[in-house]
Amino acid sequence: MALQRSRCKLANSLKFLLPRSASYLHSHATSFGFKEVREEEKSKLVGNVFSSVASNYDLMNDLMSIGLHRLWKDRLVTKLCPFPGMKHLDVAGGTGDIAFRVLEHIRSVSRRAMQDGLAETEEQTQIYICDINPNMLNIGKKRAIERGFAEDRYLHWVEGDAEALSFEDESMDGYTIGFGIRNVTHIEKALAEAYRVLKRGGRFLCLELSHVEYPVFKQLYDYYSFSVIPAVGELVAGDRESYQYLVESIRRFPNQDAFGRMIVDAGFQKVEYENLVGGVVAIHSGLKL
Repeated sequence: MALQRSRCKLANSLKFLLPRSASYLHSHATSFGFKEVREEEKSKLVGNVFSSVASNYDLMNDLMSIGLHRLWKDRLVTKLCPFPGMKHLDVAGGTGDIAFRVLEHIRSVSRRAMQDGLAETEEQTQIYICDINPNMLNIGKKRAIERGFAEDRYLHWVEGDAEALSFEDESMDGYTIGFGIRNVTHIEKALAEAYRVLKRGGRFLCLELSHVEYPVFKQLYDYYSFSVIPAVGELVAGDRESYQYLVESIRRFPNQDAFGRMIVDAGFQKVEYENLVGGVVAIHSGLKL
């Protein structure tokens, strides 16, 4: 199968037995790929990367994943279980890829509800797309126009920082972040903010490139990552360095279990993850109870 899955539930009872390493988190917080940089430099460097790749972002995602990123995002939204009337926040979602899927899912649910004679609640739906990079948001707004969402009152585009969100406490029913959390300076701050803005019962979901499970596959994946992806980035986007950072940042990101423990430490319960394509990507989820 194209999507090879494995699941691991992380028992909340382990959170006191498996403490975070402060030195590890600090070293990760100051990494830019394989380079060590000052914390105040990282956000600027990452911003430069995404300003550089914004115009080719979707095309490169298709090329690098052979189109699989579309299925991964579909899976993320399926696990979210969007519902009419929900308030949802998609962080690092500038191009709108995940937000559009959430809205389309809600509209599908609404149509079925109306056919069954149930009350219509779609009018209260609010979906916020938050991204720190204005260039990525501009790409998303253009895509919204192309898809007929330009005048959609349900979509709101917000320039903002995952580590310091502008939304009120307990204001969101759902929170997603796709391929974004490994780029923040302090992962633990982004997770704390996700927890803060979610209502009780709200669901956290993170789709991220992760660590491959199988040794033979890992060798092939490493070759593809370090030899092919930067070369394709140079050929298609004229930017080898940004895609070199991409593959390096994946290797510096905590593995599935370590990241799961960080989500538990942020206060989430019922934390689990699902590996896709043998761990090339993972979807982590948790509930605020």
